[in-house]
Order: sequence, then structure tokens, then C-alpha cells
Amino acid sequence: MKVAFFDTKPYDKPSFEEFGEKQGIKYKFFETKLNIDTADLAKGYDGVCVFVNDTVNKEVIDKLCQNNIKFIALRCAGFNNVDIKHAYGKIKVFRVPAYSPYAVAEHAMAMLLTSIRRIHKAYIRTKDFNFSLNGLTGFDLHGKTVGIVGTGKIGSVFADICNGFGMNVIAYDKYPNEKVNAKYVSLEQLFGQSDIISLHCPLTEETEYLINKRSIERLKKGVVIINTSRGALIDAEALLEGIKSRKIGAACLDVYEEESDLFFEDNSGHILEDDTLARLITMPNVIVTSHQAFLTSEALYSIAETTTKNIASFMNNEKCENEICHKCQG
Repeated sequence: MKVAFFDTKPYDKPSFEEFGEKQGIKYKFFETKLNIDTADLAKGYDGVCVFVNDTVNKEVIDKLCQNNIKFIALRCAGFNNVDIKHAYGKIKVFRVPAYSPYAVAEHAMAMLLTSIRRIHKAYIRTKDFNFSLNGLTGFDLHGKTVGIVGTGKIGSVFADICNGFGMNVIAYDKYPNEKVNAKYVSLEQLFGQSDIISLHCPLTEETEYLINKRSIERLKKGVVIINTSRGALIDAEALLEGIKSRKIGAACLDVYEEESDLFFEDNSGHILEDDTLARLITMPNVIVTSHQAFLTSEALYSIAETTTKNIASFMNNEKCENEICHKCQG
């Protein structure tokens, strides 16, 4: 079994090579992302392995099918970059529904703590031997209300972490989980009551721009917003205006709607053409990390293991529990 592996980074290879060898799967690593211009690189392979910023739209799927590609193996949980409806009946699609919920939830809390306790500013100051505490006043998490949107595996772990800090944890989910230690409320109540809002829901037509101009008006003044899920959950322009108007006290962003040509790459020698992102980064109360939340050794190991098992199941004509199909999603 030969698999064309797109958008490769150095940290991807060790685990995938290890598990691939165990399952008899040979990965060919390409640094380029999958899109209509690069789809022909997969010619001669059995399947492709893609990540969050690869483009798997109708045109790409048709091109892959023309090249006799039998499956698309996503090495991530989200699949909003794949046209699942068009793929149905043409090509199999697998994903990794969970790798390390702790990695993402802990990163969300790390960003929150860094922001409210001004750790990033203190770090830069002390590098210059500036030990002044002026402007570094933060606030306690204990007793604050945190609203968690989406209580799947990551959201539930984040709830546990927040409970450990003695926070008042409320949550919204279309499908409440009674095992989560949180009080479920309506989305309206969550917006109105939360001192901190953390997004852990998938990107769907219903959740796109969940944080927008109208919803921001309903938030508490000074609210902190955390997003480690998908960038398009937030209207970035509306977020920027909310920060400028002092309605939003801080934002911690590990994802961004237009990240595909920016994140995971070193753009330090270039002018950033995305004005909205550039302005957000200049804000003193905004922390941006480049889709880093998943990046732990444990998560990378789990991603490689599950992705390779998905491919092996297909190879052995076995049912894959992680297959995505349009009809199943409906």
C-alpha cells in the first residue's frame, strides 16, 4: 500500500514511518499542500494523507478519482476542508476523531493563563532586565464563569481543568453530556454570563461565525475569547472591532479563518498581506499561536497510529469505524 502524504512537516515523519512499517504501508512525503495543482503528485499511489489546510474540494476529489486514488486519510479530527457530499460513493474518507484531547485543552488553558497574567509581556521584559511590574496586573480565574461551547472530548477535558481552578463552568452543546461537570445553558445565557468563552465545537453551517457582530453585543464587557477549534467560528473583523471598542478584553487564537497560506510556515521575512490578522497580532491583548494546540509528542504518536490503522482497515477490507460519509453525517 502506497500513500501520498501532503503538507509534510519534519515532526510528522518519525511516527508515520514507524507505524507505516508495522502495517506494510509506504508513505511518500510531499512538503506541498494538496490542491488542484498538486493532485497529480498522487498518481500511482493508492491513497492520500492530508491535513487541515489541504484543499479537498469537488475538483480535487474528481482529479484524485481520475488518478485511481481509493481513499483520503485525514490526520486530524476536523473535515470541513473536504467536500464530503461530493466524495460519497466515489472515494473513502477517514479521519482521526480523537488523538489527545489533553493537548488541545491544555493549550487553551495555557493561552488563557498567559493572557490574563501577562506572562508573555513579563518574559519579554525580563529578557531586557526590566523587572517592573507596572501594567502586568491580571485577575484570578477562581470564581470566574467560563462558558464552554462544545463538550466533546476536548471540551470536557477543558471543563475538568477549569473546575480544578475553582471556576464556575457553564456549557452549551446541542447534545449535552451528563458526564461533563458543567451546567448546561442556552447559547444566549452562555454569552451573557461568561467572563471567559472557549470554543470547542466543530465548524458547520450552523456554527460558522458563531462569534459575530451581533453575538459580541450580547457578551459581558471585558470577556476573554479562546478559540482552539476552527478559525471560521469567529468573524475576525467583528472580533477586531470588539477589541477596539473594549467590549472584548482579550482573545487567544490558535486558529484563524484564512490561515491556510500562513500557518505552519515561516513568514518572518515577508510582509503579511492579511491586514486583519496583522492588526490582531499588534493588539496587546491578543495572543496568536499557529494551530499549535495539537502539537505534543503524545498527540503526534496517536495521530500516526490511528491514521495508519484506518488505512490498514481499508487495505484488509475491514470496516473502518473512523470513516466519514455524507449520509452518516446527515
